[in-house]
This record gives sequence, structure tokens and C-alpha cells, in this order.
Amino acid sequence: MSKMAAEGGGKEMNEIKSQFSTREGAYKLLTHSEYSRPNRVPFNSQGSNPVRVSFVNVNDQSGNGERICFNVGRELYFYIYKSVRKAADLSKPIDKRIYKGTQPTCHDFNHLTATAESVSLLVGFSAGQVQLIDPIKKETSKLFNEERLIDKSRVTCVKWVPGSESLFLVAHSSGSMYLYNVEHTCGTTAPHYQLLKQGESYSVHTCKSKSTRNPLLKWTVGEGALNEFSFSPDGKFLACASQDGFLRIFNFDAVELHGTMKSYFGGLLCVCWSPDGKYIVSGGEDDLVTVWCFADCRVIARGHGHKSWVSVVAFDHYTTSVEESEPMEFSGSDEDFQEQMHSGRERANSTQSRLSKRSSTDSRPVSVTYRFGSVGQDTQLCLWDLTEDILFPHLPLSRTRTHTNVMNASGSDGSSSLPAPLPRSNSLPHSAANSKSAVTDNPIAAGVSKFATLSLHDRKERHPDKDHKRNHSMGHISSKSSDKLNLLTKTKTAPAKTLGTQLCPRMEDVPLLEPLICKKIAHERLTVLIFLEDCIVTACQEGFICTWARPGKVGLLSSQNQASSPSGTVV
Repeated sequence: MSKMAAEGGGKEMNEIKSQFSTREGAYKLLTHSEYSRPNRVPFNSQGSNPVRVSFVNVNDQSGNGERICFNVGRELYFYIYKSVRKAADLSKPIDKRIYKGTQPTCHDFNHLTATAESVSLLVGFSAGQVQLIDPIKKETSKLFNEERLIDKSRVTCVKWVPGSESLFLVAHSSGSMYLYNVEHTCGTTAPHYQLLKQGESYSVHTCKSKSTRNPLLKWTVGEGALNEFSFSPDGKFLACASQDGFLRIFNFDAVELHGTMKSYFGGLLCVCWSPDGKYIVSGGEDDLVTVWCFADCRVIARGHGHKSWVSVVAFDHYTTSVEESEPMEFSGSDEDFQEQMHSGRERANSTQSRLSKRSSTDSRPVSVTYRFGSVGQDTQLCLWDLTEDILFPHLPLSRTRTHTNVMNASGSDGSSSLPAPLPRSNSLPHSAANSKSAVTDNPIAAGVSKFATLSLHDRKERHPDKDHKRNHSMGHISSKSSDKLNLLTKTKTAPAKTLGTQLCPRMEDVPLLEPLICKKIAHERLTVLIFLEDCIVTACQEGFICTWARPGKVGLLSSQNQASSPSGTVV
């Protein structure tokens, strides 16, 4: 304990937190809103795939339209999700499935087709198959890659193509991605492919057959596993995080590479987009979160706080703020504060549309702060603010002041008495080296004619979910990272070629963010981080899905409900 105390952590480093505070207020763990297997026994996670969570709103008449799906080991559960309103009833899953010989690894709902009577849920498996099920009707409609003729490796990520009722994309640990149509079959023989497009470290093939069959396209991306992909909010671009340490961003319809980034070292495990599609955050085996600018195709910041691999990154659409007029002052009575909080939440609903109106060529941007989060194998949750002094480092200070208000938890502008020991971005100083922004050509050319039939013009927006990080000194990160990097370069020359370039700037060449909060919230590694309107949802490898009420959103879960915590919960 003395060693930990010397590091500034003290006894509380080992304690599991049940609440934490940011500048907008206190987030509280709702023990009665915890979801898990019905017996609430911690799952022995050795050798099993990560616990994942998917949500869908079926808009039923009761006002209880939220549904949750999660996998634990060989099991898959589907429940009504009661969020902050009522306690979870684990004795009544709508659907439960136990698989033999393979385990579910990931899943995704089709939000376009979901109704109170029917939902379409895709489930990827460790042996490579993808199942389409309806957990409300308790039907299994189709199985793709059933004979494993398309790909025998583990499914790492599966998602419906935004705006489509029938197209979905599947990534595998082989490094390949496949585009499927639920209406087509997979065939009884291994597919034959024809090259459609090839570029640096990627190729795209069409399936060569007399009649249309799955997969429609095969993407081969980088070297090693493709760990996660995420569609941009408008559905036009695709960000891929790979085990070779590269983040690659593609124009999905044109099948062209838009930009690339390299991790500091090790594989990239997760990726997400800002609500307006202007920034991409990734995390991975370098224990960092990295912020990449879509327009400039360059790293604009790194965040250091986690002590182990970063599992998930996600933007908080409800706390990301845009100020187009006079700021709301963070002052006055408690009643005023609650009123401001309410109006702020209403404004959050239009945040994405307002962000999207901002042209990347704006010489004078409106005031904006992006909130994102991350969780890691170190069992810690980190929240981060991406503020204007990072986004627009060369504008005069008077034009980049970040106004403090309930929807904007960045640094102080003088109207708040809250402490702000670091600069407004919670960043360390950065050199002028990062001023060399990339000169990019027109992002992407017109679509490939062969692929034009698959173009989606009227897509609806979907928000990817994920986030991370925690508190450390610059000395710690530089020494630890350089040691690992030196070890890596002895066996591999590629990282040495990219370090110090725009693909992978040196640590001292970009701002280093520190987390707003960094809290240990679980006993086992964290695998889920999802931001909802009333709460934050996290999950760990023991199979516990936790609901954290946002400030002022404890709702109908009253104090007496909270008093008697059920046995086996993580508090």
C-alpha cells in the first residue's frame, strides 16, 4: 500500500466506486438497475469472449420501449431495459439462448425495422458464423457463413449498414470484412472473388457468381485481426481499427481510402466518431486514446490515463455542447441550475444537427466542447473533454474561450468558482510541431460504377458507441512508452518508420489530454461503455451490466429501493 500511496493513489485506488462527480454533477450507480445472468453470480470469464451490450428502442405504447441484449459466455439474453426508472427484473428475460460449440462475440440491432412486435438482431460468433434472430418472436430466421466457407475466424464486429434494412457488414479476426444482404444466400461452395479495387494495405473484391450471392464484397484490410469498425454519423465513411496498429478511414460507397493513422505502439482495439463526424477517437494496446481530425487527416491529441489496454471509446452525444449565442452562466440558485440543466438537455437533442451545420472551412467556429469516454482492461472508466484550445490551437484566445455551463464541462472562463488546475482542455502544453496540418485533396472521388447499386442515398444516422482514460505524469508515459517502443523496434522496423511522421507523431508533438475523471468501477476488465440520455452503461467481463444515472436523473429508483442492494452486485 505504501507504494501505491507514494504514487498518489492511496487506499481508494483499490475501492470500487459507486459514484463520481464531474463539473455537471454527480453520476450514481443504480444497484437495482444492474443486469446480469438471472443468478447474479459473477461469470468465470477465463478464455471467454468479451461481454457486449446492444440497445434498441421499439417505441411501444407503455413508454418502456428500450430493449437490451448482452452476451455472457455461451449465453445470450434479451430483456426490457428499465434504465433509471425501475429496478431490473432478471427473472423474466424476453429471450435467452445457450449455444454449443461456439460463443456469441458481438451483436447489433436494426433500428430502422424495430417494432414492439419484431426486431432484427445480428449475432456474430467465435467460429465465424453470423445469425439473424428475432428475440421478440423467438425466431431464428437465417444463418450466414454456416459452413464457414467464407471465413473460419472469429467474428470481431457486426453492424447493420446505416439506413439499410437488409445490408450488414461483418469483420473477422482474419483481417477481412464482408458485406452481406439478408435476402441473399451464401451458396454451398466457397466463393470466388474478382478484384474491384486495390490500395495501400487494402483490397476489395466482388463475389464472382452467376446469381447474386453473399458476400457481396470482401474487404481485406491491413495485417492481422480487424478488431472493430465504426460508420460515420452520415453512414458514408467507415473507420477500421486493426491489430497492426493502423486506423484506416474509407469512403464506404466509393471503396476508397480517405486517411490513415498509426498507434504509438501495439494494436488498435476500438474506434468511434464524434457526433458531427469531424473527429475520430481510437484506443488500444498503447494504453492511450488518440484523437484524429477527419478534415486534416492528422492526430490532434492523445489522452493518457489508463494503465492497461483501452477496450472501448465512445462519444457522449448528450454532454457534447455547441454554443451559437450568449453562453449560459453557471451561477445562481439551485432552482436556476435545475432549469438550466433541463433546457440544456433539450438543446443536447439538437447538438448533432447544429454540429453538422458547421463547415470545416469556418474561420470563426462556434464554441464547442466534445465529451467522450473510455474504459479499459485496468477496470477504470475515464471521461475526457475535447475543447477549443485543442481543436483550434492557432486562433486568438478571445475567440477560443470555452464557456462554462451545464452542458459544457470544460475549463473555467471566470464565471465559475470550480477549480481548473490545468488549461481548459486538461492538456499539457504542445509544441508548434502539430501546426503542420495535412494538405488533403478533395476527400474522395465519385463512387465506383460497379458498386453504385449498393449506394445508400437516404441513410438515417446511427451513433456508434464507445470510450476511455486515467491520471499519470508525463514522466511515466514517456519512459514507459519509449521502453515498449524500443522493445518493439528490435523485432519490427515498421513502427520506427512511422514514429515522428504525421501517421504517428511523437508524444511531445501533440497535446496530451488528462482525464476529467478516472475511476475504478469493476473487479474485472471493462468491455462496454454506452452513453444514453439518462445514464451511462458499463459492463465488465464478470457479466454485470451497470447503469450510472446522470446528474439529476435518479428518477423513480427511490432511496428505499437503493437501500437493500441485492447480493452479488458490484457496488
